[in-house]
Amino acid sequence: MEEIVYLSGALIPRSQAKVSVFDHGFLYGYGLFETMRAYRGQIFLLERHLKRLLDSAAVIGLGSGLADIDLRKACLDTLQANGLEEARLRLTVSRGEVASFPGSGAEATPTVLITARSYAPLPAPKYAQGFKALVASLRRDSQSLLSCLKTTNYLLSILAKMEAEAAGLDEALLLNERGFIAEGSISNVFFVAGSSLITPPVASGILPGVTRGVVMELAPTLKLKVNETEVRLEDLERFDEAFLTSSVMEIMPLVEIDAGEKKITIGAGKPGEITKRLMAAYKEMVERETAPK
Repeated sequence: MEEIVYLSGALIPRSQAKVSVFDHGFLYGYGLFETMRAYRGQIFLLERHLKRLLDSAAVIGLGSGLADIDLRKACLDTLQANGLEEARLRLTVSRGEVASFPGSGAEATPTVLITARSYAPLPAPKYAQGFKALVASLRRDSQSLLSCLKTTNYLLSILAKMEAEAAGLDEALLLNERGFIAEGSISNVFFVAGSSLITPPVASGILPGVTRGVVMELAPTLKLKVNETEVRLEDLERFDEAFLTSSVMEIMPLVEIDAGEKKITIGAGKPGEITKRLMAAYKEMVERETAPK
């Protein structure tokens, strides 16, 4: 069966999906996106993803154009149309086709694209081993509004991820312009010290991830404190554990960081007990939230 996509109000075969060459998402990166994961035919934390997208849309001037679109139904319909149980969904909205330059203030009808594709998680041995990350040569700008929005202007993250892959590593960590750790190229980062979780604040130039938020909510149930505070590279050697979060990857242990001049082993160099407890708590939440109604 050919893949079905949702495009601006209609479910159509992928081969029939067309986006204008004058769409401002294509020409200028003027758009937003959310990546979600479905388990057992249920989209996990769909409402949180939609809220983040709509809040961001209001910031960049797309809010009114999306007000009358039932994005929740569109996501669910796309998943169902493809007959998928375990899936990765991407919701993309752009300013759409406008004859004038973006700054003109001309009215536009947003383009809305939703795709749903089968997803198989990373193998269990990878979670048992943990990720190794490279400190990227690129930098996040903590003063930029774009750092806290999930825009289709994703080039910085892509280049950082490519840099890590070229070095044979799993993920890239980006510092901000002041030298503090911000986040991964496609993830947020947490560190563990005793019974406390340390994670960079939004002011460090990070995207406030949905999974990041869930971990911060789960922490007190495991008697863990959460501190949002700035972290430097020289702080890494004092941490007991570290892990990365994203909606698709969930919680991934981080065991080693290549900082250029030296490689820093986090804790014992293997997934720690607190990370494992959070991984289990997250999976329990997924099971609970996506259980058949």
